[in-house]
Amino acid sequence: MNPALTATIIASYFGLLILISFLTSKKADNDTFFRGNKQSPWYIVSIGMIGASLSGVTFISVPGWVGSTGLTYMQMVFGYFLGYLVIAHILLPLYYRLNLTSIYAYLDKRFGFWSYKSGAALFLLSRTIGASARLYLMANVLQIAVFDAFNISFEITVLVTILLIWLYTFRGGIKTIIWTDTLQTLFMLLSVGITVVVIAKTMNLSFSGMISAIANSEYSQLFEFNDLSSKQHFIKQFFSGAFITIVMTGLDQDMMQKNLTCRNLKDAQKNMHWYGFSFVPVNLLFLSLGVLLFMFAANQGIAIPERSDDLFPIIATGGYLPKIVGVFFMLGLVAAAYSSADSALTSLTTSFSVDILNIEKKDEAQAKRTRFKVHIGFSLLLALVILLFRAFNNDSVISTVFNLAGYTYGPLLGLYAFGLFTKFKVRDSLVPIIAILSPIIIGILDYNFTIGFEKLIYNGAIAFTGLLLITKYND
Repeated sequence: MNPALTATIIASYFGLLILISFLTSKKADNDTFFRGNKQSPWYIVSIGMIGASLSGVTFISVPGWVGSTGLTYMQMVFGYFLGYLVIAHILLPLYYRLNLTSIYAYLDKRFGFWSYKSGAALFLLSRTIGASARLYLMANVLQIAVFDAFNISFEITVLVTILLIWLYTFRGGIKTIIWTDTLQTLFMLLSVGITVVVIAKTMNLSFSGMISAIANSEYSQLFEFNDLSSKQHFIKQFFSGAFITIVMTGLDQDMMQKNLTCRNLKDAQKNMHWYGFSFVPVNLLFLSLGVLLFMFAANQGIAIPERSDDLFPIIATGGYLPKIVGVFFMLGLVAAAYSSADSALTSLTTSFSVDILNIEKKDEAQAKRTRFKVHIGFSLLLALVILLFRAFNNDSVISTVFNLAGYTYGPLLGLYAFGLFTKFKVRDSLVPIIAILSPIIIGILDYNFTIGFEKLIYNGAIAFTGLLLITKYND
């Protein structure tokens, strides 16, 4: 695509986000930034959470996975739905009953100071690196698509990227994010939908013909029940999906902060039910696009790239389809990347301010100044981590980063499971040791036996066992 056109699209897009920020941040205070004044419509939260769950990597990778795993990713998606039900009926009632701003304050009430700080630290570490990784990939796309043509350095690209996020989040915080994420979700789904329609039309497929072609393709395998050793086996995928959802949504301040802006528990549960249900057709749409991309490549004689993730960008922007597809691909990619990154910056600011600095004990003016400084600090930290990724100049670093969730969220899973399903007290000062040892043990096991997505479950089980060992049975 023409760099000037791409730059114009992105500038217009961010102009719209900043306008939304202006409209949603009038008379904003700390309660607005952290809790959205608890006035968010549940259906708006639900739509926005779809976009927040899908990163720029997911936007590209899910269609690319079809080449090696067919439609078997849907097995995890079905597991996701089970996880959303657990969140709606076990975790959300707990958070609303305790009237939490940060969900990790539960650990303070249940176990004590060190458990609380351990949970918050695990989130801050994981979200900082994960958000930086997503932004690193997005900055690379912007560098290639726009800034290289104007001889602008990658460092400037990163600063512009972070500045744009900071501009539309620093005042309204989570209240702004609720609405910008909704817009970004719509752009993302519109991008995929337009690509599907155009490819089907190019291949002379009606709607029913397209469904039939996908169902009869070599990529149509949906379930794997036979090979228990396969990473795609139904049991592994389904339960991994359920637990991944519980920890990466239900135990994640980023995702739960949105839910806690709903007016009441009933609305928050409605949001979670509809969000979980809609995740099934949304992911099926992404996978269907993947099948069509591979079919289109075969039909047009397009060589499948070594990295299947590159197939969607190549076809969307390589002149094989009308220019409108490339325009909406770029919009969808930017929306996917920023819908997860902007909420990550807000949740990092919230968690550090509330969990580490105890900002809720300060007066409004002092708290606002502190929150402002923390927001700037995390913006700079994200920029620094992105530049460190660039220094490594190794895409495998990104794969490692996204694998990090299996390590950092495992102890959180163990802590919350122990807190919810037992009445035991623990030696609180020893909890940080468990939080460190559990990922180390799972890392050793993973190195020797190559554990898949289910490492999160094993990690949580190890942490749970460790908590049993430090239980205060006599109190």
